[in-house]
This record gives sequence, C-alpha cells and structure tokens, in this order.
Amino acid sequence: MATVNFMSEETQIPFLTALDRILTADPLPIDLLYRLSDLSDKDFAAFQKKWPEAADERRRVVTQHMVDICEDNFVVDFTPVFVHAFKDANPFVREAALNGVWDATDTTLIAPIIEMMQTDESDGVRAAAAAALAHYVLLAEWGQLPRSSSKPIVQALLTEYEKEETAVPVKRAALEALGAAHHPRVEGLISEAYQSSDFDMQLSAVFAMGNSANTRWLGTVLSEMEHPDADMRAEAARAAGFIGGSDVVDALANLIVDELEVAITAVTALGMIGGHRVQEILAGLLDDEEAEALHEAASEALEELALLGGDLSFDWLAYDDEIE
Repeated sequence: MATVNFMSEETQIPFLTALDRILTADPLPIDLLYRLSDLSDKDFAAFQKKWPEAADERRRVVTQHMVDICEDNFVVDFTPVFVHAFKDANPFVREAALNGVWDATDTTLIAPIIEMMQTDESDGVRAAAAAALAHYVLLAEWGQLPRSSSKPIVQALLTEYEKEETAVPVKRAALEALGAAHHPRVEGLISEAYQSSDFDMQLSAVFAMGNSANTRWLGTVLSEMEHPDADMRAEAARAAGFIGGSDVVDALANLIVDELEVAITAVTALGMIGGHRVQEILAGLLDDEEAEALHEAASEALEELALLGGDLSFDWLAYDDEIE
C-alpha cells in the first residue's frame, strides 16, 4: 500500500484551496482527500457550503475514493463527511457514503441509517443501508456494543425483509445482516432463502450462514464449496472462514487452484481460521512462483495470523519484505 506523506507541500496548502481542487481539479488529486479527515468545525462548515456546488459525478467519485482509502487506512476518519453525504441529492453518493461507515461504532448513526433503509427512493441506497447495519449487529453479538442497541436494528431488518414489495437487493442485504443476530426467526429465514429458486437469494443465505458462525451450517457450506458456479464457491469459502474449524481447512486448500476470485477468498478464509496447517499452506503459496497472483492475499492472511497471536513461525516475513 502506498504511503502518503502528510507533511508534503501539497497537503499543507490552505484548506479552501485544497477543497477547491478536490471538487474541481482534473484529474482528482487523491492525496488531497486526506485533508477531509478529522476536519475542524471551521473547515467542515466550509466543506458543507462547497459540497453541493460540485458536479454529481465528482461528488460520487470523491466519496468512493474516500471509501477506498478507509478500507486500507485505519487512521483517517471521514465519518462526518459520509454522514453529511447521507442526504446528498445523488443516490450514488448516498450509497457510497453508507459504504464508508462499514466499521462505524457511533450508535447515533443507527437511527438515520434505519430511516434510509426504510424510506430512501433508491433500492441501491436501501440495500447499502441494510448492509451498513450489519456491522452494528455483529458488534452487539460480540459484546462490543450493548445487546440492546441491536434490537431496533434486527426488528427493522426483519420488517423490511418480510415486506412483499421489498426489492430483492434490499432483501438480500437484510438477510445477510440478520445472519449474525441471535433471533429465533433467523435460522428459518436463512433456510427458506437457501431453498428458494432464486440463486441470488441462495448466495445471500450462504453469506448469512457465515455471519452466524454457527456450525450447524458447516455441512451445507462444505457442499457449496463444490458448486459449479464460481460465485457460490467463493461465498461458501467466505462462510467457511467465519464458521472456522479444522474440518474446512482441506476444502479451502482445494480452492486455491480455483478461479482467481475464488482462490483469493479461500486464502483470506484460511487466514481467519489459523493454525499450523494453515500457516504451512499460506507460506507454501509464497514460495510458489506459479501462485504469484495469490502472494498478496497469502501475505495479508499470514499477517492476520500474526495479529491473532499464537505459536507461529514468522520466517515468511523475510520473504514478504522481498516482494514489496
């Protein structure tokens, strides 16, 4: 990942000048987007005034680039900008803004996100809102938020899922978000979706199985890892990573020679499971010149294992340094 020099001359220009370039310059100066992190009250007020003056496509592109930055950089905080964009006139901007709060812990965002899921005119925005709520459900289940904070979320997701008029993309996102919820109706909804004739709903059912981390779905997930469709194999591999257990390691290892998207998902899932067998598989990938397309994913998975701790060998680090 490229490192941005926060002390460069370009990032020390006056904020209003930087903002003008962000909103009008061609091409978009990506480095300047970091100036939208941790804004002072004065700078945020200036941003709010100038933002609607930018073209629709520029607002969308800026928002999406901030989302991309957030996925790789945990230091920046664009949350106020994303929340401001919740009410943007352009639905694609609203959708991107919701994607940007995927790791938010601020419970004051729950109510406006629920409202967007329920009332926004765009199905894409409503689906993104349901997906954004999934993070809060997970945090509550993990004990990182009060369990009570997820109750209105789960009820809203259930209500939206059960409406006949709810668009399929919104239903899918709602079901996936519900996967982690300890609610008596969730298992039944997952089963019904998995048994439906709609392949997209089946994909979301497998996704929800993974989010549940419930071993009762393990047999189904293992079976779907042999599905003829690559999208289903990838979804099953992801679910296997969340459910975990030594039973899935060999099945995931078999997917390493699958199509690239499936193989990368399998490598990532292995990193979530951990253990010496997994470390051997991932380290072996780094030694395999023919698996160069998987080297980055394998390195990141090994880093995940290192963060999890345990009695692991880190000989792979020397190799990782060589390939950067």
